[in-house]
Amino acid sequence: MGTVPAGSRRAPGCGEGMFILCLALLLAPGAPAQYSVDDFGGLGRMFDGIGAISGGGATSRLLVNYPEPQRTEILDYLFKPNFGASLHIFKVEIGGDAQTTDGTEPSHMHYPDDQNYFRGYEWWLMKEAKKRNPAIKLIGLPWAFPGWIGYGKNWPYDFPDVTAYYVVSWIIGAKQYHNLDIDYIGIWNERAYDIKYIKLLRYTLDKNNLEHVGIIASDNLWQPIAFHMLQDPELFRVVDVIGAHYPGTHAAQDAIQTGKTLWASEDYSTYNDEVGGGCWARILNQNYVNGNMTSTISWNMVASYYEQLPFGLEGLMTAKEPWSGNYVVSTPIWITAHTTQFTQPGWYYLRTVGHLDKGGSYVALTDRLGNLTVIIETMSHNNSICIRPPLPEYNVSAQNATFYLQGSFQNLQELQVWYSNLDINNTKPVTFKKLTPVKVQNGSFTLQLGVNEVYTVTTLLTGQKGSFPDPPKSKPFPLKYKDDFSVRNPPFSEAPYFADQSGVFEYFTNTSDPGDHVFTFRQVLTQRPITWASDANQAISVIGNYQWSNITVTCDIYIETVETGGVFVAARVDQGGSPTDRAKGIFFWVFADGTYKVTGDLIGEIVLCKGLAGVRARSWHTLTLHVDGTNASGLLNGSPLWKEVVTGGPLHGWAAIGTSSFEFTQFDNFMIEAKDPE
Repeated sequence: MGTVPAGSRRAPGCGEGMFILCLALLLAPGAPAQYSVDDFGGLGRMFDGIGAISGGGATSRLLVNYPEPQRTEILDYLFKPNFGASLHIFKVEIGGDAQTTDGTEPSHMHYPDDQNYFRGYEWWLMKEAKKRNPAIKLIGLPWAFPGWIGYGKNWPYDFPDVTAYYVVSWIIGAKQYHNLDIDYIGIWNERAYDIKYIKLLRYTLDKNNLEHVGIIASDNLWQPIAFHMLQDPELFRVVDVIGAHYPGTHAAQDAIQTGKTLWASEDYSTYNDEVGGGCWARILNQNYVNGNMTSTISWNMVASYYEQLPFGLEGLMTAKEPWSGNYVVSTPIWITAHTTQFTQPGWYYLRTVGHLDKGGSYVALTDRLGNLTVIIETMSHNNSICIRPPLPEYNVSAQNATFYLQGSFQNLQELQVWYSNLDINNTKPVTFKKLTPVKVQNGSFTLQLGVNEVYTVTTLLTGQKGSFPDPPKSKPFPLKYKDDFSVRNPPFSEAPYFADQSGVFEYFTNTSDPGDHVFTFRQVLTQRPITWASDANQAISVIGNYQWSNITVTCDIYIETVETGGVFVAARVDQGGSPTDRAKGIFFWVFADGTYKVTGDLIGEIVLCKGLAGVRARSWHTLTLHVDGTNASGLLNGSPLWKEVVTGGPLHGWAAIGTSSFEFTQFDNFMIEAKDPE
């Protein structure tokens, strides 16, 4: 006897005696394939929600500087229930002072005796998420750690009690200072884990009455964590979720064998056009269909960083121009809504999920109170390629599909329908459009499925494609910009638009200076952090328009480290993110030993000129760098120090400030005057 085609379910009425005839009908040209939606035989795994990540790193850096009402609108598209992405889970980086992809995020403990739970913007973002959705789940994960944790080594596990104390203090601070309850905590993003540390972390959590905080391990691959959990009963007990990154919709057999909750704890990371939307649609369904993963979390949530940094435009939406107020609600927002607006954590997948006969997949979920949501995707290979892992070839074609509602759903009469078409050949894709409800006739409904489509069919009436008036038009960074950092009570620790790529730069109140430099901008790290990437040994923060070529950068500087301190202003900086240590440009340095130099790179190997400047530590000086065409010149305190240096190197890039090492240095009265690159 033959078998039912893969992904199909035997239609009602097809008993053993009629099976051959029914199979022939199912396989007849144009005949709809039939699928059962049934809870009679039990349910599948519990659904944990769809989420997104801020961090890993500095991916939300520019969002905080948006004007109102645009900032509120962006947050509503991300977090507001039944409006946009309506995220169920929000995962943030626990800042570790190091470069973690697109910048550094500040730690709550730069030094052992330092605790500050107001640095950065993740606290604010978590509160904004909770304000809109009190039920949203919060996750914290370190990408890097401040250097003092390693006692001089680039490793966080030699003193696991210190690392556990550091991480748990972040959780306690979230509650004490922001009334935020963290639901899950991770180990070390995409880096080695230590079994002793994981167990000690659980012990430290419990000792601090944080039994409700679950542990996710290991935010890397399925192995070897799944194997170790099967071999170690205590490790098995303390890990609540096995989280894998970019799993390609499949879970390792050992991970499934544990019976533990499985998540794609970081996934997507793809340009947010229609192909990125197709990637997201496919993995949201197939991570469960193929891999039993009950949550999928996008890196990243909002592409709110300079586009020329690594992985530009790879958020669910884009908000990279706070100076203009422009933002873009990208396709993945509405693909997310297909699931998030019609399910909630705590719903259950049905066992009747699977692949469609002619390509694509479907999942069905219920709240066990009579509500049903079915999500169907028919993404083609070329319309759904994610950045990783490689996607094997497969075919999808148009098809008719009949879904038979059985079990507690057999008496449903009508279902709401939401639709998207992401075909890249369409001049204007359709996203999250409400269609006419589908009538359930004789316990079934049929859909004509095209290629690259997403359907949500649901009992819920609450869906909404939220909208606001169009945001302001896009425009480049202002050609003239200045900041005197005179903010007595800054809402955030970073000055607007500066994007730290190594080191940490913060607003500072200089109580020792009663004059013009009371409020300054200070580089605050004094030790190399435990890194996630190959961080530079110099601190640098970039700003402006990457296309700038001809520019004047002026800044007051104050070297605090006697004899060995050094500081720079720069133009045409061509690298940020993880490869920051390879940055080229024009760097004008002065040092506390009285010398200066001009280099074509951040690490100082390409020396264009050098000499004596007479600068000393603990005194304010003004640096001016002027770059025009192939020539550059520098002024110290308004007087020429060097001139007509042939630049070579990059033809354009950001402006920047920075230090020669991890050292205290202050900046003030920063100013840019650039010529229009057009």
